[in-house]
Amino acid sequence: MGPWLALWVLLYLPRALQGQSPTPGRPPALLQSFEDSKFQGEWYVLGLAGNTHTVADRSLLSPFTATFVLNKNNHLEAAYAMIRGQRCVTWSYELISQSQPGTFSVDHSGEPGADPEEIQVYDTDYASFALLLSKKQSDLQRILRVSLLCRIWAIQTQVLDKFVCLVRAQGLSDDSIVFPDLTEWSVLPEKC
Repeated sequence: MGPWLALWVLLYLPRALQGQSPTPGRPPALLQSFEDSKFQGEWYVLGLAGNTHTVADRSLLSPFTATFVLNKNNHLEAAYAMIRGQRCVTWSYELISQSQPGTFSVDHSGEPGADPEEIQVYDTDYASFALLLSKKQSDLQRILRVSLLCRIWAIQTQVLDKFVCLVRAQGLSDDSIVFPDLTEWSVLPEKC
């Protein structure tokens, strides 16, 4: 039933948001503590929003996973996998803890010239959802991205509300929200 619920969100959310103003909502409170060990494991990326995203990008966004693992340096390693056509696209990076709980700088040391990036786990219950806020400064613009991660292919209404509130609190419009295109996607893709 997971993919069906995700499909329902894809069909229902644009209608639900229609006519609502993109005024900033009240974002979830910042985390007071963060437990790396509980955050580890596989997550499904069920929603994205950003100042570089539009609803038209939906057809380009395939469902993908994010896996977080503590490495030998006690840093979280983030690994992503997405099916694009007939091939598996993967990328990864290391997250370096900052002073604010759940806030990390992205180690792009393997990518010369990469822009500095900060990722913040804005809200999570560790068992079912996480909201991530990414900020990157390129030469020309500040790039914001909000990610909705879930442990299964299902979104609770309260979690969807938190996601939309965080998107709006960042000054992003509802048109910047993109959900993966689930056409021709199987629950357990064996290609990646």
